[in-house]
Amino acid sequence: MLKKILHVVVMVLAAGAAVGLAQAPRDGIFITDEDIKAVLKYAADTKRTIPDNTIRVIDMGSFQLGVAVIHRGPLGGGNAAGRGGAAAAPAAAGGRGAAPNPQPACGEQRPGAAGPNGLYHDDTAETYVVVSGSATLITGGTIVNGRRSPADSEVTTILNGPSCSGTMVGYTTRQIKTGDIIIVPEGVPHGFSAVPDHVTYLSVRPDLKKVLQRGYVNPALTPR
Repeated sequence: MLKKILHVVVMVLAAGAAVGLAQAPRDGIFITDEDIKAVLKYAADTKRTIPDNTIRVIDMGSFQLGVAVIHRGPLGGGNAAGRGGAAAAPAAAGGRGAAPNPQPACGEQRPGAAGPNGLYHDDTAETYVVVSGSATLITGGTIVNGRRSPADSEVTTILNGPSCSGTMVGYTTRQIKTGDIIIVPEGVPHGFSAVPDHVTYLSVRPDLKKVLQRGYVNPALTPR
C-alpha cells in the first residue's frame, strides 16, 4: 500500500512539474516601442493619478516577470511619492485628532519623523532603465511610520506586490539621467525627491513568488 501511495505522489508531482513547464514561453516575447508609447498615451488620456504603468505580467513557468513604464512630471524637493505613485499616509501617533487608517503599520514607528516619502516591496526587485529625462532618486535607509499597501490595491496586485510606504530616513541621494540603469533589490526603500522636468523609465520586475496578477496586459494593448 505504501508503495502505491508513493507512486501516486510521484505521478502527481511529475504532472505538476509538467504543467509548470508547459506554462513557460516557447519563443521570444516582444514589447515594442509602439506598445510603450500606447501605454503612456492611455495613461495620459485616462488621467491616471499613478505614474506607474505595468505593460505586461509574463508567466515564465517557475516565476513571473513584470514589465512597466513610468513617467513622472516636475516634482519639487522634500515630499516625493514612492514607486507606487501615492504619498504614504503616516501611521497614527495615538492622538485624538489622528485620522483613522485601516492599513496595518509597517517599518519603524518614530512619531514626528520628517522626510520624503518612499516605499519598499516585499517580494519584487526592480531594474530601472531611464529612457528620458532626469531626477533625484533616493534609495536605502529606513521606512518609518509606514503603512502596508491594501491587498486589493493596484500596487499589490499588478505593480509590485505587497509593499510598505512611509517616510524615508537615512537614505542615499543620486542624480539619474537618460541611459542610466538602476537596480533596486526587494526590501530596499526607494523614491524620488526631485524631478526638474520629467523622467521616464522602464522597470523590469522578477516575480519569483508569483504575487502579481497572472497574464496581466495593460488595457491600452487589449481590444476594447
